[in-house]
Amino acid sequence: MIRVTAVQPDSIASELGLREGTELLSVDGRELEDFLDWEFLTAEERFLLHVRQPDGEEIEFDIERSLAEPIGVSLEPARIRRCANRCDFCFVDGLPDGLRDVLYIRDDDYRLSFRYGNFATLTNLKPKDAARIIEYRLSPLYVSVHATDPTVRRYLLRNPTAPEILPQLRRFADHGIEFHTQVVMSPGINDGEILRHTLRELYEFGPAILGCSVVPVGLTEFSKHHLVREPTTAECRAAIGLIEERAAVALTERGAHWAFGADELYLRAEVELPPAAIYDGFDQVENGVGAVRWLQQRIEARADAITGWEGRRVGVVTGTAMSRLMPMVLEPLARVTGARFELLPVGNTLFGASVTTAGLLPGTAVQEALRDRGDLDLALLPGECVNDDGLFVDGMSAELLAVASPVEIRFSKDFADALEAGVAA
Repeated sequence: MIRVTAVQPDSIASELGLREGTELLSVDGRELEDFLDWEFLTAEERFLLHVRQPDGEEIEFDIERSLAEPIGVSLEPARIRRCANRCDFCFVDGLPDGLRDVLYIRDDDYRLSFRYGNFATLTNLKPKDAARIIEYRLSPLYVSVHATDPTVRRYLLRNPTAPEILPQLRRFADHGIEFHTQVVMSPGINDGEILRHTLRELYEFGPAILGCSVVPVGLTEFSKHHLVREPTTAECRAAIGLIEERAAVALTERGAHWAFGADELYLRAEVELPPAAIYDGFDQVENGVGAVRWLQQRIEARADAITGWEGRRVGVVTGTAMSRLMPMVLEPLARVTGARFELLPVGNTLFGASVTTAGLLPGTAVQEALRDRGDLDLALLPGECVNDDGLFVDGMSAELLAVASPVEIRFSKDFADALEAGVAA
């Protein structure tokens, strides 16, 4: 059963009399469990929908519609599948006390992997889950492999019952499922020869594995530093060597690079970022893989639509990691727009100085950085630092920040999206 949270006006759902609180029970006799069932089972021009109205009345509707016409309902969020692992580098373990309750949920949900590109380990799948992945062809999935050696992987996951990943992926691949994979590199555990072995086995698995990224483990001041550490410059450089070694093989044999390092890996290695061409379409840009080159391409592609900013002063808020790379993005942006961009690196006052990613910036730190910046015409903030409800990780709302700031703020994913909206007031 799925509960309706909102109904769009003048929609099919509105005409049927569905409303907030209506329970969607089944489609063509199949019980509805979550949004996956709803989306896949209603992807027909005609179906029977069984509902229970808030007053308890049960009704079955024979619905016939064009596939281009949505039903028009919003659904309650699915109950998140909890993680069966206890990784030493787990983000939840790196959180301080007192944040929003939802941040402490250890999620590992294959449905969110398919829908949003979240990485999942697939260690908590039940037979019914595996059957749904195959039936609904949930592809591609984003899978945290970390290591193909079963013993090493179970150690990293702190889960002695984790299934062997390659046979698990093979079962899905035999039914047409494809994967983007990642390795969170924990030095001394799954780097070096273990990393070489993992990249080789994933590559030799075949074309169902579309690629593999290597991301250096990231810790906060609250993480389990007695159990895990961040990689050194030399260790990151060694990992890049292994990635390039595997990418060279893939390029020769398959015409794609296949293996990638996150931008953060190159930063820590103090090695120049590779060109945009190596990222094979930027499939893992949301994982921090090729983010800078992707931004450069987006700016170039949309340059003609960004007008009216000549001579304006624009502040660009970012984390301290990207502050070292952001000039590579802002210089071409300044040429395109004629605006003057000022980089505003913000330290993380919530998680500590070791957390440098823009997506985890607390609102209070951003507010402090903008407190006396009425001299700016606009401040651009990374869109990933707020959630869908407009809340920063520390609970501050974007609305409150806008009221408290002496300069107009806009959230941006690629700069062009915010600047195309017109010159600041």
